[in-house]
Amino acid sequence: MRRRSLLLAAVPAGLVTLAGCGDGTSDSSKTSASPSPSVSSAPPPKIVDGPLPAITAGRKFGEKPTVAKGTGEPPKDLAVKTVIAGSGRTVAENDFIRADYLGQVWSSGKVFDNSYDRKRPLVMQLAQGSIIDGWRYALQGKRTGSRIEIAVPPALGYGKGGNAQAGIKGTDTLVFVIDLEESFNSKSSAKGTPVPQTDAALPKVGTNTDGQVPKVTIPRTDPPKKLVSQYVLEGDGPELKADQTVLCQFQGLVWDGGKTFERTYGSGRLSQFSLQQMQQAVKGLAQGLTGKKVGSRVLIVIPPELGYGDNPPSGGAVKKGSTLVFTVDILAAM
Repeated sequence: MRRRSLLLAAVPAGLVTLAGCGDGTSDSSKTSASPSPSVSSAPPPKIVDGPLPAITAGRKFGEKPTVAKGTGEPPKDLAVKTVIAGSGRTVAENDFIRADYLGQVWSSGKVFDNSYDRKRPLVMQLAQGSIIDGWRYALQGKRTGSRIEIAVPPALGYGKGGNAQAGIKGTDTLVFVIDLEESFNSKSSAKGTPVPQTDAALPKVGTNTDGQVPKVTIPRTDPPKKLVSQYVLEGDGPELKADQTVLCQFQGLVWDGGKTFERTYGSGRLSQFSLQQMQQAVKGLAQGLTGKKVGSRVLIVIPPELGYGDNPPSGGAVKKGSTLVFTVDILAAM
């Protein structure tokens, strides 16, 4: 089993699936992992420049760093240093980020977690309750493409309880090196290359990349009997694997009548879900996304037996035997 990142807060936000989605577009909270802006229970912490241990090897962005053990007393406040300044998008609270990182204990230099060896960057929201507060405060205002080193006091990390599984005591200050690769918000969309849509028997999907809902035109013909998964915009990222979690924009429509039953586009939210969990909820959606490239917009047409079949969500546009049409902008994966 793939090791879970240790960066989640003590009560992490759960992965969200499309199971039980309701009618209309106003109830998107049922499928979104992006809550409304969080309200901190305490004022933001003081941020200082150091001290911070030296990075002794792997000094380039994207390289696994080696970090010296902390010397002397660690800072009492959150210490933040931009080691490499990027020129990309500025990160804001409640954005999702994609980042590689290494974390170690100040006093011992013991590395307790890193994403470089897994070759799967972290994809997580900078929101209260979703990630440790040290990250949430340290990365706000930083630009993608930056390498950030931080020292996190216990109160902004795992608290007095520590994390026994990782060997972190409640008194440990933690040191992280973070390569901030990309950020995403509700205005993000796929940026791939348009692929010709030549099959008149399939829906036509808009290719706009402004974060707004793509127009979907469903033909007035019988739907396909088998699962369809095709690129609308083809990205250049890695192909999704069946054990990954995907961050995306999406919309779901019913073939008959073309009514939208759920979407994130234009809602101020994004959706994050596990493909393994989605396999249990809307099997055709999981199958249609597996193998597709990150950065793509995908059209997926799902026959009833791979959708909700004879057990659709009650009171919604999806009926027994409905064929479903999804457009999905694959923003990131982990």
